[in-house]
Amino acid sequence: MTRWRQIGETWCKWPPQPVGLIEIIGGSYLATNPQISYRRLLDNLADRNLAIHAWSYIPGLDHQAQANHAWRNLRSCKKDLECRISKSLNPIRLGHSLGCKLHLLAPDGGRNSKALITMGFNNYGAARSIPMLGRLAPKLGFSSEFSPSPKETLRLIHQRYLQPKNLLISFGDDLLDQTPILLNCLQKRQDDASKHLHLKGDHLTPASAGFRQEFLGEWADDKIKRESLNNVVNKISILASE
Repeated sequence: MTRWRQIGETWCKWPPQPVGLIEIIGGSYLATNPQISYRRLLDNLADRNLAIHAWSYIPGLDHQAQANHAWRNLRSCKKDLECRISKSLNPIRLGHSLGCKLHLLAPDGGRNSKALITMGFNNYGAARSIPMLGRLAPKLGFSSEFSPSPKETLRLIHQRYLQPKNLLISFGDDLLDQTPILLNCLQKRQDDASKHLHLKGDHLTPASAGFRQEFLGEWADDKIKRESLNNVVNKISILASE
């Protein structure tokens, strides 16, 4: 059985001879321990003989700095893997919630990837994402916002993001999802080939199965979310084989 190993801030799972590479950035605090919170999704991908690199982080206000840091860390792990297997791999980037934004802000504009898959894209401002900050900032006499702001993020994606091949996944009961806004932004670019996939579930569908199985056991599993996760795994496997 392939085991997780940590290289810097990235959790890695390497099959002996992987046919592809998935680089995932999870959402907010779910990504603190992605090998646990996204366990079912990532283990299923590893079972398809795909190497997994999952960046671990605690979210801050400077999203551009975190996007740059994630890109450098994932690039370093990719070089380590390629050296081990003596083969070059073109990664599929996978993001959930805030992780989608961080991938979209990568300094290479997506050029060094095979495709991007987003799940539950979230680009809300700091006041909504961090309610306590929204309440305290006016009282303390300062204004605080993510960098880049939601509006600036969309402008940067339109101007600097170069990867034409994107699969945007949204879930039916996801109250935080802003995938339609992202899709509209991407489709305004020349030669865009982005597609939208709508599945059953909610904002925590990519992660909750791993949490429930870890702490509550199999009895707490959810059939609908399991089916949606299987659908995501199948889509990623198809992209990896192309």
